[in-house]
Amino acid sequence: MSVKMKFAVTAALCLGSLHAANAETVLNVATAGDQNMVDYVKTWLGPKFEAAHPGVKVQVIGTGPGDAGSNKIIEKLTAQQQSGAKSWDIDVAVVHQNAGGQLVEKGLLDKYRPAVSTGTMVTAENAKNALGVNVDGYVMPMFLSQTAIAYNSDLIKAPPKSYDELVQWSEKNPKAFGYNGIKNGMSGVSFVVGWMYAYGTSADRLTAQPYDKAVEKEWTQAYAKLKEFNKNVTFTPGNAGTLDMLSRGEITMGPVWVDMFYSWKDQGKLPPSIKLALIAPGMPGQPMYYVVPAHAAQAKLAQEFIALATSPEVQAQGIVKQFNWYPGIDAKYVKEKLDDATWQKLFAEISPQDLAKYGKNFPITHYFDDIKEGYESQVSN
Repeated sequence: MSVKMKFAVTAALCLGSLHAANAETVLNVATAGDQNMVDYVKTWLGPKFEAAHPGVKVQVIGTGPGDAGSNKIIEKLTAQQQSGAKSWDIDVAVVHQNAGGQLVEKGLLDKYRPAVSTGTMVTAENAKNALGVNVDGYVMPMFLSQTAIAYNSDLIKAPPKSYDELVQWSEKNPKAFGYNGIKNGMSGVSFVVGWMYAYGTSADRLTAQPYDKAVEKEWTQAYAKLKEFNKNVTFTPGNAGTLDMLSRGEITMGPVWVDMFYSWKDQGKLPPSIKLALIAPGMPGQPMYYVVPAHAAQAKLAQEFIALATSPEVQAQGIVKQFNWYPGIDAKYVKEKLDDATWQKLFAEISPQDLAKYGKNFPITHYFDDIKEGYESQVSN
């Protein structure tokens, strides 16, 4: 082959590759959370969206668990805002509740929910209020993760129905209740927050603005009562540690994440005798939010992706059946897409009515920080 011919063939191949690359539209998804969040988009949700959108590739990146993972997304979008870029390279982000409020306050999000077909299926208060910040229209819950009290029903025939009853039970059964304080896992933090709702200040006040530092004056007795309570508990090494100690019979009761609880049951890591109860006045849970950055390069595709992700079918088959999470949209839209066994498993012990009554939000950020600081100074010392 002549040099000219080789050059022509090489040029044609390069142009062909360039054309193919240009023909593929990339939807960039960034998600905070554990690796299962990345895997869910990469292996299940992303392929479904690609099948319905020929020529579109879903590219997903995980930013890490906890608030730190969400903070990386905030930092990335803030940098792009400050650079003056007209087009940002994250199209869809999945963030924690606290980060959702921060993103709205910083003007980093598009108010997209009214344009999404499933937007009217969202009825939860946490779709409007993110730790005191009005996020209505800017977020859609991917799922709701709730905490509750797990207990061994072989040993506890009538589980406590309130924090008061739990305190009385622990006095009669020292070291049988276990939690991880406020270290190494949010199930313990959630238990402490619920304690403050019971004995400090109501959830209605602590989850709503305005912030008033003087409210802390109401908490002294609650901390003293919790310090006394802690004398009768067993401290666990974290979320999984609480479940592990329940499984081995080292404790008979403790706070857990509901989705983790059912996943362990599905895997045979918890005996059938371990059950759940949501006690009064309530314990907090939190959603993960789908958000669209203010200058997403593929804003329209982002809306379509979230519409699929929050559709009753995907919420049923993906969110509920795969991960045992509570759906992000109203459960009534999901029920008809689930078999009776799956529905009963998720709501047999904590009914939708219990969840609505006793499933609380976490406090607004300043109160949340104050509670954790108060625990360290007045309970742990």
